[in-house]
Amino acid sequence: MFLISYNFKFYALSLFIEMKEDQLLALIIKARKKDQKAQTQLINTFWVDVFSFVMNRVKDENDADEITVSVFSKVLNKLDLFDPNFQFKTWILTIAQNTIIDFWRRKNRENEDASDGLENVKNEFARSPEELMISEEDQQKIIKIIETMDAKNQDIIRLRFFEEKSIKEIAEELNLSIANTKVRIMRAKKILAELLKNDETDF
Repeated sequence: MFLISYNFKFYALSLFIEMKEDQLLALIIKARKKDQKAQTQLINTFWVDVFSFVMNRVKDENDADEITVSVFSKVLNKLDLFDPNFQFKTWILTIAQNTIIDFWRRKNRENEDASDGLENVKNEFARSPEELMISEEDQQKIIKIIETMDAKNQDIIRLRFFEEKSIKEIAEELNLSIANTKVRIMRAKKILAELLKNDETDF
C-alpha cells in the first residue's frame, strides 16, 4: 500500500514538473515572437535566481541590478539560440556568468584608466578644437535620436543614463513597480540601440 502511494505521488510530481516545463517552453516560444507579456513573465520568473547569482559574485546591489538588467536584455535577444534539450535556468545563468566576467574586465579597465588620469588630461588638451566639436556634434545627434522615441522611453533614458538614477529611484519617480521599471529600462535600451544602428550617420 505504501509503495503504491509513493509511486502515485512520484508520478504526480513528475507530471507536475513536466507540465511546468511545457508551460515554460510555451512561454519561451511566445517571448521569441516579441510577446511583451510573455517576456515580462519570463523575466519575473527568473529575476530572483539571476539577481541572487549575480549578487553573490559582485557584492553590490546597484551593480547587481545593472548586471541583471543586462543579462535579461541578452536573454531576450538570444532566445532563438536556446536549445530546449537543455535547462533554461542553466542557460540563463551561463549568460549571467559571462556578463559578470565582462563586468569585472570593464571594472579593471576603468581602474587602469583612472591611474592614467594625468595622461588622459594631457591627451584631452592635445585634441584639436575640430575634434572636440565633432565629439559635441555626435552627442547632439544622439540626443536628437532619443527625441524621436516616445515620451515614456525618453523619460527612462533620461533618468537612467543622464541623471544616473537607481532603478528604485526611477520606480518611485514614475510610480512603477521595480519589476516594471527593469523591463522598461531593457526595452528603452533595445529601442535606442536599434535607432542608433539604423541611423545612416557614423558616430
